[in-house]
This record gives sequence, structure tokens and C-alpha cells, in this order.
Amino acid sequence: MLILTLLSLAIWIGLLALRGQFWRSHIRLRPVPANVDPLPSVCAIVPARNEAELLPKTLRSLLLQEAVTSFRVILVDDRSDDGTAEIAEAIAAEVQTLANELQLHLPQLDIITADPLPPGWSGKLWAMDQGIRYAQRYSPVYYLLTDADIQHHPHNLRQLLFKAEREGLDLVSLMVKLRCESLWERLLIPPFIYFFQKLYPFDWVNNPQKRTAAAAGGCILIRRQALDRIGGLASIKQTLIDDCALAQAVKQSDGNDYHSIWLGLADKTISLRAYPGLGSIWGMVARTAYTQLNYSPLLLLLTVIGMGLTYWVPPIALIWGLANEQSFIALLGLASWSLMAFSLFPTLSLYRQPPFLGLILPLIAALYTLMTLDSALRHLLGRGGAWKGRVYPGGHRGDRSG
Repeated sequence: MLILTLLSLAIWIGLLALRGQFWRSHIRLRPVPANVDPLPSVCAIVPARNEAELLPKTLRSLLLQEAVTSFRVILVDDRSDDGTAEIAEAIAAEVQTLANELQLHLPQLDIITADPLPPGWSGKLWAMDQGIRYAQRYSPVYYLLTDADIQHHPHNLRQLLFKAEREGLDLVSLMVKLRCESLWERLLIPPFIYFFQKLYPFDWVNNPQKRTAAAAGGCILIRRQALDRIGGLASIKQTLIDDCALAQAVKQSDGNDYHSIWLGLADKTISLRAYPGLGSIWGMVARTAYTQLNYSPLLLLLTVIGMGLTYWVPPIALIWGLANEQSFIALLGLASWSLMAFSLFPTLSLYRQPPFLGLILPLIAALYTLMTLDSALRHLLGRGGAWKGRVYPGGHRGDRSG
């Protein structure tokens, strides 16, 4: 037990000191100066499959972006059966009426219907690809790839464009703030963000000297030239983890250095997608967890062992040490558990959740491990990658390098 406890403590010291400050949750977009030059043109591509319920808030937030002069929204209706296109048209008409009354220049909305899904494509990427092809007639400098459940802060697009232009970035992405209202959302969503940052430290993603690449699919601003350089979305058409596959393709090196990309956290641009119960969050994670492990039983085994050493040994050591009057082991277990809880605090703060939730991270980690095992089982049974009525059991993983 002593060796396992010492190893667990060493893991936590190494993670906090050497893993790209993943736990700090400090990388954010900054406000744009008032006197900045006009920003370049952009087309937003919004794939929408049965999103009529959320569009009144999310689409409206896109159409009401402030201080962006050359902007157009392309909504791709991905074979919806809930009136998504009709709702979108009504929202655009309402916004245009408001613009006429206030003499404002607001973006135009184009609605197109996705063609049937061809073999070899995932549904979302196919819809986005058609939107991008349609948007080429406007020759934008950037594309904003965003989900239909994202409610954008009024200055979000302006901040994304300013960041990309000022630093010469090929891709700028935001991990939008996920909904955190139900009991299970409050328990599991902050750790979900935490685990993502631990796998792909944002400091490393944003460093052109490192190969680590990641993005968050809900909000990606990509330079049109960069997308053309990698061969468009067709180059990643079969990937299930398409956001990080896109980031890796964009960042990959043409020489000694990697292309510059940026990934940060959002506080005021939010996802309205609800995960009211454990089952909905479980399904979200199980959909691609085994894909992330490249469908490897060996990596799955190593992941379970690693989760045990990192998250389960500290509380077990504390309890075992107290029960067997081994105060040194108990103290080591307490130290590791304390570091673990401390590391989650910045993410809990971002989501305005109580700090004591960090103490149950071992139990939360156990749940996520079970979700990963279930993901492997679903793949074995041919049910992996299910999303919105489609199943992609043979999709490629998408290279989230780290």
C-alpha cells in the first residue's frame, strides 16, 4: 500500500507541476479595444438537426452579434422533422424587422437543406461541408463553425476575429460554458471540462512549438485559407471526434514549427443543450470515449489502471491507514486527495459550484471510467457513435494528439 500511495502522490505532484497548468482554467478571450480597425468578413455555418426548440435563443444570438460589419449566417437544415427551417425563417424575419426599426445593419440568414448523407461521412461534418460550399460564393476570410445549441454573447464573434487577426491564428476555438443546472449536470459537467483540459492542456494547444492540438466543436473560427490548405472537411469526413481532428489537421507542421491555433474557455457564450439525468451525460461520454482510445483494449486497460492510481488510491490509502494505525500512509493519502480536490477548484469556480465537490472526484472518476468501459462495450456490439438517430460504429477516432 505504501508504494501505491507514494506513486499516487508523485502522479499528482507531476500533474500539477508539469501538465501545462491544465487545472487553472485561466485562458479566456479578452475584450476588443474600441478603436480597432474593421474586422474581416466571416460566414457562420450552423448545422441544425431537429433544433426548433433552441433556435429562438441560439440563432437570434448569432444574428444580433455586435460590431461585425461583414457577416452572414448559413443554417444547414440536416433533414429535420420538427420545423427547424420554418422556425429559423421566422426568427430571421423578426430580427430583420427590428433592424429596420432601429436602422441597424444585421447579418443575413441563408437556409439550405442538406442532401442525404452519403457513405463515408458523419452527419454533422456532411452538413457543415455543404454549408461551407454554399458560403464560398461570398468569399469570406473566416468561417465560424458553431452548433445550433450555442447562445453567443453579443461580442463573441468580434472577440474571436480580433484574436485571430491580432495573433495571426489559423483557428480559434472556445470551450463554451455547458449547462450546469440539474443535479447530475452540477456533479459531472465541471469534471468533464476538467478531464478535457487534463488530456489536452490549453497552454500546450496554444503553443506552436508543441504538437498537442484540440478544439471544441461548438465554437470554431477557422481561416478559409487554412481550411483549403488541409483539403476542407473532406479530409476528416469519417471522424467522430471531428473538432480535435480538425485542430490537428490545421496545426500540423509544414516545416520546423506548427501552425498557430488557440483554444480557451468561455464564461458568457453558453450551450443550452440540457443533460437532465445521468443517462444523457452517460450517453454523451460513451459515444466517443472508446474512440479516443483508438479502439485499443490495451489502452483501455491502461486507462483503468491509471484512473485507479490517480483517483482511487488516495481515499483508499487514507481509510486503510486510519483503520490499520498507519498514520504515514494515511497522511500521504490525505495529501494526494487534497491536491486532487484543489486541482478541481478553478473549474468548480468557473461553473459556480461549491468547492466541496472536489472531495468526491474519486467517485466521479469512477463513473467516467464506467462510461468508458460502456463505450467499449457499445463498440463491440456495433452501437458505438450513436447520435441523433444515426450510428457510426466504424468512424475513425480523429487524432487528438497530446
